[in-house]
Amino acid sequence: MKNLLSILFSMLLLLGCSEESKIMKRSAVGNPYEVLVVCEENFWEAPAGRALENVLDTDVPGLPQSERSFRISRVNELGNLTKPFRNIICVDINNSMYTKTTFKYVEDLFASPQVVLTIQSPTREDFEAYVTENSQVIVDFITAVEMNRQIDILKESHNQDAKQAVKDMFGCELMIPFEMNGIKKGENFLWMSNFNSTKPEILSFVMYSYPYTSTDNFSRDSYIQIRDSVMKKNMPGGKPDQYIQTEKDFVTITESAYHDRYLQIAKGLWYMENDMMGGPFVSHAVVDELNNRVIVVEAFVYAAGQRKGGFMRKLEASLYTLKLPADKLIENSLHIPQVIIDGDNSEEKE
Repeated sequence: MKNLLSILFSMLLLLGCSEESKIMKRSAVGNPYEVLVVCEENFWEAPAGRALENVLDTDVPGLPQSERSFRISRVNELGNLTKPFRNIICVDINNSMYTKTTFKYVEDLFASPQVVLTIQSPTREDFEAYVTENSQVIVDFITAVEMNRQIDILKESHNQDAKQAVKDMFGCELMIPFEMNGIKKGENFLWMSNFNSTKPEILSFVMYSYPYTSTDNFSRDSYIQIRDSVMKKNMPGGKPDQYIQTEKDFVTITESAYHDRYLQIAKGLWYMENDMMGGPFVSHAVVDELNNRVIVVEAFVYAAGQRKGGFMRKLEASLYTLKLPADKLIENSLHIPQVIIDGDNSEEKE
């Protein structure tokens, strides 16, 4: 089964329609991270349907409280009102047409931006086993689609002052939301936030660098130690004994790749020493080979009494827009790695 269901990660860009064809498309409906499943009710209530719902009905990782990854709706079939939905999963069970389960997708089929995923399987039993084994891949695929949409928004509108501050201090490029209108500088350290906002939540980015010595820089203990040291120096609270630190037991480290280089992704919780403030964070760490240093970009949120998943996902997309000095020749369309199951996607656009 594992050989048949191997997971391939590629650096494919999301392929969109031409500008002319996009004009003819309806605007997609639905909010980010909403998913419409197309299947019969008797399938949805059966074990195979429950398996798909369990895949989608998971928590956003790295949050202090439980929040659903997706808002799920279901219809028996697509109609004029549902065709323009932004994320659609179609279930296709047919033992006379299919010998194995495959995952296919097509973009901007009925509206833009949109992705329509189809899971084709010969039997319900095969379908159930397939989505269960590839649960994280399906979640990651939809998440990547939504983050790429946010990146497209950032390309059209982002904070130019923050972009210039990043370039001046680090020689890098980073696109962050327009509302992040406050900038504070330290030694090899930049803090960008919505300081001047009247909203109760505090949304922040930090960026810092330190010399690269060895791969030990990317160990879990080293990451936490360096982060705590940098935050203690640069992120004080209202009193001398208050500063941001890391909840060490709630940090998860994953390894990925971006622009063909190693990328360390850390997610966890932060807290203010000797205070009640705290919340989630996500950081990306990469090696800038030209300058023999590690660059870290991080987003974190303080939003007491509010849901934080939407804030964190929006900010996390910005981290993927980081371009190091060596990336100047990379074309300007930035997208995060896309996940393909079985490398089989015959409906992908050419």
